[in-house]
Amino acid sequence: MNKLKSVFLAARPKTLPAGIVAVWAGCLVVYKFQQTGAFPGVELNYTLATFTVLSAMCIQIACNFFNDSLDSDKHADTAHRQGPRRITASGDMSSRAVKIWGCLFLAAAAALSLPLIMAQGWPIIAIGIPSMLCAYCYTGGPWPLAYKGLGELFVLLFFGLVAVCGTVFVQIGWHESYLPIYAGAFILGVQCGLLSCLLIEVNNIRDRREDATTGKRTLAVRLGDKRARGLAMAFLVAPYATLKQTAFFLPSVGWNLCWLAAIITGGVIMLKLTRTPANKKMNVLLGLSSLHLILFLLALTQEGS
Repeated sequence: MNKLKSVFLAARPKTLPAGIVAVWAGCLVVYKFQQTGAFPGVELNYTLATFTVLSAMCIQIACNFFNDSLDSDKHADTAHRQGPRRITASGDMSSRAVKIWGCLFLAAAAALSLPLIMAQGWPIIAIGIPSMLCAYCYTGGPWPLAYKGLGELFVLLFFGLVAVCGTVFVQIGWHESYLPIYAGAFILGVQCGLLSCLLIEVNNIRDRREDATTGKRTLAVRLGDKRARGLAMAFLVAPYATLKQTAFFLPSVGWNLCWLAAIITGGVIMLKLTRTPANKKMNVLLGLSSLHLILFLLALTQEGS
């Protein structure tokens, strides 16, 4: 296989909406409060937003490269794999080469974060270093999170709370008067994190049988198929159950037609979670979950009627 194509596949572009949406959510919070005019110093900086999303994407891509390489090193990718093709396990690239690509993307993330550091100082470093370390520790290090059933917690924190609240901090910094803004960021961060957890849970349900034979004790392996599917449904329903809180903390949230698309897509996901066998057919469900995450944020972005 062409090397550039291998690199592209190892980056797993289909997973990137999770990171992009989190930054989008943070910018959305700032924009909505900017529109109220209640906070004169609050204004969305599109340059900082661009560098934030690019840095976040690089960290996520690095995580995907390390995941590809380290899963192969641990013999967690077998011939029974139901998910997308793994570049290291298939022999298209060496484990060392894939790790180098991961390190290069971490370096790119660090370089892209320089404007953020210049804008808000050392707290950006305090946010960035743990995020970069966890990109490796998700499947690597002495206590790999994904192998201990902590993948969902990692996603909730870093693709939810840290990403959304961190984006808001990049934009406006910190002041006590901004507490209402951060309250909105917190609730939206939880919702984004939960919907991103749905993605990883669907992925882990699909791979549960293989993971159980290779020592990868994901939450789906620990819970079993039925309860893991129930947890996935909870990840989907919880953001809707907290929409009242979102409307309270975030200005201009209300009904619009995008909600109809999001709800219909969510309903299809719920139905497929009860019927789709844990094999390659779940890849369609994974795509629907990614689409639903985008629709949910798009509905929040539109003005309520």
